[in-house]
Amino acid sequence: MSAPVLYDVQGPRARRRVLIASIAGGLVLLLVLGLAARRLAANGQFDYAKYEPFLTEPQLYQRLWDGLKNTLIAAGYAMVLAAVLGVLLAFGRLSHRRWIRLPAVAVIEFFRAVPLLLLIFALFLAWPQVTHTDLPALWALVLALTLYNGAVIAEIVRAGVLSVPKGQTEAAYAIGLGRGQTLRLVLLPQAVRVMLPALISQLVVLLKDTSLGFVIGYAELLRTGGQLVQFLRNPLQLYLAVAVIYIVINSALSALAGYVEGRQRRTSGRTPVAPTQVETGMGAL
Repeated sequence: MSAPVLYDVQGPRARRRVLIASIAGGLVLLLVLGLAARRLAANGQFDYAKYEPFLTEPQLYQRLWDGLKNTLIAAGYAMVLAAVLGVLLAFGRLSHRRWIRLPAVAVIEFFRAVPLLLLIFALFLAWPQVTHTDLPALWALVLALTLYNGAVIAEIVRAGVLSVPKGQTEAAYAIGLGRGQTLRLVLLPQAVRVMLPALISQLVVLLKDTSLGFVIGYAELLRTGGQLVQFLRNPLQLYLAVAVIYIVINSALSALAGYVEGRQRRTSGRTPVAPTQVETGMGAL
């Protein structure tokens, strides 16, 4: 039996057209990059003075490190809380009891629809007016990220659970497990493999959304970079450095997701059930 393919194998003419298009596209890209570099050079963006602070100012790296730590602290709290909230909301939406399912649906749909920036402002500004207690900028950001991303993660978890074959649910019921036990012990562990790429992508989005903390004065990485720009007067170079830091962190998260997914695939493939065993068991029944 031949393996399925997503497209037909290219012939000689098609390969030649693809090669010509690739070369032409590469030349156009090089031309655009050359024009951009020429423009930057004309504006003095390649002058040594623009990059000198990276070589002579140790305080620059200390400030960036402080901003990065604040970003990772907010992201770490929000990731854990959003994951817990997402699983609880997903289980609530999958419940057969209407008094549990309907509130879970309302919470998910509400926080998915509200813009994250509005949530941040509401928690930071409205919370003290309602409760007469101050909410630190860190926790206003963390709670807003938790509510928004928890609602999104709930849908990811629900889709992963529903992708598990129904026979797993029926088998769990057959051995006496309840609905909650089936979700927790049978369906969720299998759904993790399916939803892991989407879950990691959402966590990457959460990490980048911590940059919205600058609107309430939270000293995360982007706000720290903006403060440094005001003193060093090299916005292009500093924001490029901040972008590189975000790229490295997000690449590390993606690499971790790939490692975990590969490990799960290898682990699940170590003890396959042979067809003869299944047939023998069916015959015995």
